[in-house]
Amino acid sequence: MFFASLCNAQTAPAQRLRIVGGLGGVSQYTGHEEQFWTRDLATLSGGRYTASIVPFDRAGVPGQEMLNLMQLGVVPFGTALMSQMSTQFPELGAPDMAGLNPDIPTLRRVVSAFRPYLAQQLRERYGVELLAVYIYPAQEVFCNTPVQQLGDLAGRRTRVSSSTQADFVSALGGTPVYTEFAQIMANMKSGNTDCVITGTMSGHSLGLHEVTSAIYAMPLSWGVAVFAANRESLNALPPDLQALLRKELPRLEAAVWAQSERETEEGIACNTGVASCGKPTKGRMVAVRPSAQDEARRREIFATRVLPGWVQRCGPVCARVWNQTVGPVVGLQAQTTQ
Repeated sequence: MFFASLCNAQTAPAQRLRIVGGLGGVSQYTGHEEQFWTRDLATLSGGRYTASIVPFDRAGVPGQEMLNLMQLGVVPFGTALMSQMSTQFPELGAPDMAGLNPDIPTLRRVVSAFRPYLAQQLRERYGVELLAVYIYPAQEVFCNTPVQQLGDLAGRRTRVSSSTQADFVSALGGTPVYTEFAQIMANMKSGNTDCVITGTMSGHSLGLHEVTSAIYAMPLSWGVAVFAANRESLNALPPDLQALLRKELPRLEAAVWAQSERETEEGIACNTGVASCGKPTKGRMVAVRPSAQDEARRREIFATRVLPGWVQRCGPVCARVWNQTVGPVVGLQAQTTQ
């Protein structure tokens, strides 16, 4: 049904847009993306333009195929997680590799440095126009038994969602278990996994505070996502609508980033039961902040395992791209034998 509606969107009147948004059920979607497309767009355009939106994880659109579908025009306007796109296009995962961004300021610098290359590649190779970059709250480690340091992940089966998270967990002596977001709770309840890497607030929304007892509050990834458009679909829109989107989407992007930054800490508060949690349900988990020694270990693992692993999968071209974009920002060069 949804694929049919996406195809029909190519011939539908331009004033009725069909959007594939981010992950459903999280506030970045319900409070910002859905709000903008289903209500704000009509208000901002004086009722001339409207849109409908469906989250990509409920649209029957495989995340790994989102870029291909946008390139073909099957999905005229879509959102894709970089970690999923990087399965097919490894170079696009550079800004959100596990262990790279310990905080929002670093993430901003990294994304800013990589963004021109990202926009160029999407445009020239795939005929897709980058319109916004979104993030989700920090992805941290939930475990069903106490964890005091990174080394405690040794010997534990830990849910991961990307190859660089798998590299990070393996470097600690743990066993990475690739698990879709929707299957996290089932895997924890069945005993298939001991720990989970996921967003602090999304983990709370899933109910992880009911099946885990400790959260290690080191941001490993941020769930960076791109919102983009098939160029032909975008260029077919009335000029005033194109101008409106280019003016307002940066504001939507800023709101999503601010929400994710707030929810990183609020997620910890809600999982641990701190009074500042604004959610009705509060957990009783123990949160452990990373030590200086573990911050040093994070940097060492990224430099010696995660970045080389990515380059090995991605190839020498990606090493050069890294060295021209993100490398100077974080003071780390990628090595290549070619």
